Amino acid sequence: MYQQAAWFTTIIFIAGIIGVFVYVLINSSQKEEYASVKHKGHTVQKFYFLGLIVVLGIATTITLQDLPFDRAKAQENQIEVDATAMQFAFELSQNEFKVGQPIVFNVTSKDVNHGFGIYDDNMQIVAQTQAMPEYTNPVYVTFKKPGTYKVLCLEYCGIAHHVMQATITVTE
Repeated sequence: MYQQAAWFTTIIFIAGIIGVFVYVLINSSQKEEYASVKHKGHTVQKFYFLGLIVVLGIATTITLQDLPFDRAKAQENQIEVDATAMQFAFELSQNEFKVGQPIVFNVTSKDVNHGFGIYDDNMQIVAQTQAMPEYTNPVYVTFKKPGTYKVLCLEYCGIAHHVMQATITVTE
């Protein structure tokens, strides 16, 4: 719903910009002395810009209210999993969990930047972050259904990037 609102807002503003260009194009054939013309265009431009900022600010605020995933946060009794990316594999300190168990994946890299994306069995993304050398990004996950999840690299990291994956098993 919010993406549709953002799409329509974008179309309206693009139409406004096209309208300004068409207006300038139509009136460009009229010759007037530059110094004698009162420039109303500057005022219109200023109000258009301010209106654009206000509307896009409101649209951004509304569309970011309901993100399609749970807010990440630390929980008590969570399992800490070290997740290290390297060309061309993931090393997880643990890869078997139970449904409802809070987990924090501490994601880092041994060599270059990698992506760390966890996908369910329908290949829908569950969580993701960057894996960077000498830096640890925490990813908080609580699996809600059993199954086999895949960890895939989301950042092109070299010639065997496509084989870089790990498996996570979640049971009842």
